Amino acid sequence: MSSRPVTLVVAAAIVALEGLVALGLGIYVGVETLVSTPDNLTTALAESAFGVLIGAGLLWVAWGGLFRMERWGRSPGVLAQIFVLPVAVTLIQSGQPQLGIPLIVIAVAGLATLLAPPTTHALYGDG
Repeated sequence: MSSRPVTLVVAAAIVALEGLVALGLGIYVGVETLVSTPDNLTTALAESAFGVLIGAGLLWVAWGGLFRMERWGRSPGVLAQIFVLPVAVTLIQSGQPQLGIPLIVIAVAGLATLLAPPTTHALYGDG
């Protein structure tokens, strides 16, 4: 197998960062649900579980897929970046550009590194 290019390392780091944020937010919502009285317990628990599962999944994609140079890791990584873009645009439209603009930058950087020729070559070879 070829050596790990910097584009693949950066892509794995971006996906891992997104995973850590989702995991952290899921845990935060879960703790807040336990220590306070949410308006809707079922929704709060579902949001917490969703964040934890997505975060854990993205961390697995980053480490178990991309960093280990497994072909399967690129597709969920690209899909995650595509899902981040409308979230970022929604944040900007709702008056939170301080969150939306960095998300767009991260998603575009993630797409660029995941789709870069060195990443493609490392994961798929010469074709």
